Formats: sequence, C-alpha cells, structure tokens
Amino acid sequence: MKIIAIDLGLKRIGLAYSGGQGIVTPLEAVERKNRNQASAAVKKVIAEWEADAVVIGIPMGGSSEEEMRRRVAHFMNLVDFEGPVHYQDEAGSSIEAEDMIKGKVKYKRDGRVDSIAAKIILERWLRANPA
Repeated sequence: MKIIAIDLGLKRIGLAYSGGQGIVTPLEAVERKNRNQASAAVKKVIAEWEADAVVIGIPMGGSSEEEMRRRVAHFMNLVDFEGPVHYQDEAGSSIEAEDMIKGKVKYKRDGRVDSIAAKIILERWLRANPA
C-alpha cells in the first residue's frame, strides 16, 4: 500500500511516503501560504505518488484533540482525497525530528524537520498497523 503522511502545521506541511516494506522517506515540505494553496499542493503530492491512504498526525488525548480532528477533516476535505485517512498521535514527533538532525545539518526553517516529523508519524502508524 502506498501511503502519504502529513504533519500539518500553520507555516509548513511536512510530508513523507511509504510504498511498502516499512521503508519511509521524507518528502519536500509544503510552505503554507493559505489553505487553498496548501491543500492543492498536498493533493498534487498525493496524486504524484499515487497514494492509497493518508496518515495525519494529531495530538491525541489532550484537550485540543477534537479541535485538531475538525481542522484536519476540513483540510482533507479541501484536498479532496477519496481514500482512507488515518490519524496517528504526533506527540513529540517534531522534537524527535529536531534531535535526529541536530549537528548533522545547519538547522533552518526549510521544512526538513516537518517532513522528518511526518516520517516519524508514519513509522509509528506502520508499527501499530502491520500489514
């Protein structure tokens, strides 16, 4: 199964891809200028990689979970994706991503951390949902 993972942020949207065998690759993040531009860019990536499903990170168990589910559902409605959409707890994924690249590359806000966070989210989902 081909899966795109999304780490939805207000400034950048991190993306990652898995074509199976548990291998997950971070993709180039989308700079978010507005909702319509961002949803069109994500839709293009989903089509380009021929994704069968989408996994989106949300903070689970907290007071903001319901609000985030509503926002994610609205965003995915704009993306107009017909396949299954799965939610995965994103707790700590951005911090884990920052720790992974610390010292290896000069840290800058270019979307690398966001896409590595999406990779972590997808890896967590794949571990919890083995094929």
